Amino acid sequence: MSDRIGGIDFLNLSEQDCIQIQYKLSSKVIQSNYISLEDIKTVAGVDIAYWKENNKEMAVCCVVVIDFNTKQVVEKQYSMGEINFPYISGCLAFRELPLIMQTVVKLKHKPNIFLFDGNGILHSRGVGLATHASFYLEKPTIGIAKKYFNVEGAKFVMPENCVGKYSDIIKDNKIIGRAIITQKNVKPIFVSVGNYIDIDTVTKLAILLTDKQSHIPIPTRYADLETHIKRKQFSQ
Repeated sequence: MSDRIGGIDFLNLSEQDCIQIQYKLSSKVIQSNYISLEDIKTVAGVDIAYWKENNKEMAVCCVVVIDFNTKQVVEKQYSMGEINFPYISGCLAFRELPLIMQTVVKLKHKPNIFLFDGNGILHSRGVGLATHASFYLEKPTIGIAKKYFNVEGAKFVMPENCVGKYSDIIKDNKIIGRAIITQKNVKPIFVSVGNYIDIDTVTKLAILLTDKQSHIPIPTRYADLETHIKRKQFSQ
């Protein structure tokens, strides 16, 4: 697996290099819709699972594409490889993007939108995995997180326990994400703009793409399930 993307060799980056790249990209995020809900045909969910093998850190990325209207799976792709970039808090994208892009290029269906199991601008520097990936995918992206990523200075209140209710996550008087109740009596999901989309559309999509089987939207839930299957297959 190559660790070079867009002419940048990720393995040669220091933590400070990563941070500088994120600050540079944060100024280029566009929080407006590049596609209308009516024009969405397919949506992809992206997730990654890790395991250790002979003292090596391995991972598998799965991308699952669904039909937006029927919610049926139209394509699955995966890539597996060794992860060489170290874990640095707030710099997850530099570990995962090479494997993600290696998987995305295999897709025969080109999704209109990508949903990531992770964050978008709900991030210390406004460039989580979903946002960073958008600059390579050149498609609207959304961050869907099961746990709240605590951004210093950000505040929110827990939304009312009713399907479709949400509360804004605010930092410096700006909305950087939302906590959404997608199933009653279940913890909220935390959504954020990745790029090329606005927070209201992100919210609508998160609700529209969630069924009664889980509080997690279908694309990222399917991708998560697929990574568990592949990890079990490859780690035996």
